[in-house]
Amino acid sequence: MTKEFAVPPVVFTSGGNPAGENVNQRRIPTAPFQLPRPSASSAIPFMSFDIGSAASSSASFGGSISTSVSTGGPTSFEEEEPLLDELGIHPDQIWQKAKSIINPFRINATVHQDSDLSGPIFLYLSFCLFQLLAGKIQFGVILGWIVVSSIFLYVVFNMLAGRNGNLDLHTCTSVVGYCMLPLVVLSSLSLFLPQGAGVARYVLAGVFVLWATRACTNLMVALADGGEEHRGLISYACFLIYTLFSLLVIF
Repeated sequence: MTKEFAVPPVVFTSGGNPAGENVNQRRIPTAPFQLPRPSASSAIPFMSFDIGSAASSSASFGGSISTSVSTGGPTSFEEEEPLLDELGIHPDQIWQKAKSIINPFRINATVHQDSDLSGPIFLYLSFCLFQLLAGKIQFGVILGWIVVSSIFLYVVFNMLAGRNGNLDLHTCTSVVGYCMLPLVVLSSLSLFLPQGAGVARYVLAGVFVLWATRACTNLMVALADGGEEHRGLISYACFLIYTLFSLLVIF
């Protein structure tokens, strides 16, 4: 015996069944989202890559953009100055000053009127290098003695010359540095001398010390005023300076 259930009737709205009507409908494909491109006539000048439009738009604010570049310097690499000249290093001038020290009896003081520190630094480094090849690491000692020697000779000369002395520290350092050339030669020759040749080392060091002393004294007297009458005392100060450096080579 079957039992019947009462099913209530389904009532649709007046608009019909929306789900049934949209069963066969398809959505129209739309393009993906894209940022709007700035137009050429944009009111913001820095958003435009057109120089002409940016200049015209900025003119409305009372300003103007100049696209011209000033060409005050050289326009090509061929017209550029050499790097050594820009750094103030003149190899020809250094060579001329070094050649003037070779002959201690005829010193050309005119080439030393334009003082520089490029040549002295090169000679100091050469002296340190030869000492290093001899097994002596004396970079700090040599640098300290160079500074003290230059200040010492500067003070002694100006005290002797008095009010007539016009020697500056830059010129004094340059002269002391270039007159280190004999000591650099001595340091290079000591590499080939045997360790037992003590007398030969002393004699050779004395010759080179006298060479450097005479060259430095002549340059000091020629470049500064008031040193001719105190030549003996200036020579003694120079002799002490270069004897100090020669002791580094001997011992």
